[in-house]
Amino acid sequence: MDFKASYQQKLATPEQAAALVKSGDWVDYGWTTGTPVAVDAAIAKRLPELKDVKFRGGILMWVPEIFKIENPAEHFSWNSWHMGGIERKAVAQGFSFYSPIRYSELPRYYRDMPEDVDVAVFQVAPMDNHGYFNFGPNASHMAAVCERSKKVIVEVNKNMPVCLGGSEVGVHIDDVDMIVEGDSPAIAQLGGGGAPTEVDQAVAKLIVEQIPNGACLQLGIGGMPNAVGSMIAQSDLKDLGVHTEMYVDAFVDISMAGKITGAHKQIDKGRQTYAFGAGTQKLYDFLDGNPACMSAPVDYTNDIRSISALDNFISINNAVDIDLFGQVNAESAGIKNISGAGGQLDFVLGAYLSHGGKSFICMSSSFMDKKTGQMQSRIRPTLANGSIVTDTRANVHYFVTEYGMVNLKGLSTWQKAEALISVAHPDFREQLIQDAEKMNIWRRSNK
Repeated sequence: MDFKASYQQKLATPEQAAALVKSGDWVDYGWTTGTPVAVDAAIAKRLPELKDVKFRGGILMWVPEIFKIENPAEHFSWNSWHMGGIERKAVAQGFSFYSPIRYSELPRYYRDMPEDVDVAVFQVAPMDNHGYFNFGPNASHMAAVCERSKKVIVEVNKNMPVCLGGSEVGVHIDDVDMIVEGDSPAIAQLGGGGAPTEVDQAVAKLIVEQIPNGACLQLGIGGMPNAVGSMIAQSDLKDLGVHTEMYVDAFVDISMAGKITGAHKQIDKGRQTYAFGAGTQKLYDFLDGNPACMSAPVDYTNDIRSISALDNFISINNAVDIDLFGQVNAESAGIKNISGAGGQLDFVLGAYLSHGGKSFICMSSSFMDKKTGQMQSRIRPTLANGSIVTDTRANVHYFVTEYGMVNLKGLSTWQKAEALISVAHPDFREQLIQDAEKMNIWRRSNK
């Protein structure tokens, strides 16, 4: 088959692609760095004449043009699989909403949904000699999106890294309806934040001491996981493996330090497996065409069966707060949505099923309330009204603050309260004891 001829036949302008979107349509905007640019701008010009267009996407890394139109809520809704700062601001404007789901379930959700997606549009790498457009660092759930979309529009970006993998890493030209050649903007970068704080380093030190040679790593995003990654890169650990939801800059640093070989992985031996990646240009350059890295769909990376098949699995994630019952909130501040369920629970469950596996939920013991200017404890008697339970009290394994590490698995309510209070900020411990007494989860003998 002459793929080049087919390419020319399907080549379209952003305006022609945008014309496919109609009032009432479900339009999928892909994922993170794959969010469209040129077609987004063209759709934004059309939106004022449309009603009730329903967009899906997640982890926006820049403000889409559709968000900038006048009175956006009158014309469309943004339905996010995982929210960030851009989407949180849009919530306040009344047109952005979170779609709660475990990230690992997304491919099945698309394949089982009762109605097809009307239009899918997203950025891809240039077509290869076999007619495939690589999804870049966004395998995630994109193959399932393409399968269930009436119209598939790819926006070609010459700067998109080609991410190799096992399956579902791209879409074939035969399954594409339109091809738009964008201006090939630089791939959006996600900074790793500032230098690790003393709190980050204290937490990281406690966790790194628990990691054996040959362990398989999953790191979440944020200051503490990054601090752990930096400390691992400088450690004497060796023959580590990677099996993670999100590939972050810390993995590049650990790799370049020679700590990652994947030699002891029971599956995908020698490969660093991930569902999506976002970070600095260093990360994209490292992933581009790298056979040591394995892009894979999220229903594989985050499947508890995949995670548990890997010995000595180490899962490290952040959270917002925790209550004395051991319920972890990693998604909201009360009713204000911050992010989403993501894959944290998948990795908490999978790591515990792994032979020698451990999961760590880490956070600073306290924070400064910007409204009151007063320090508040992240360990609370009960979660704030409306807060989301990401990890239930039955599932949490290790919990870490700068004041220590406690294993919460299997503890009775009074033991759990005692353990959590022992790693709380000292200024709040007496009050937490009083709260625990009122809730009948404190024994006088253990004060």
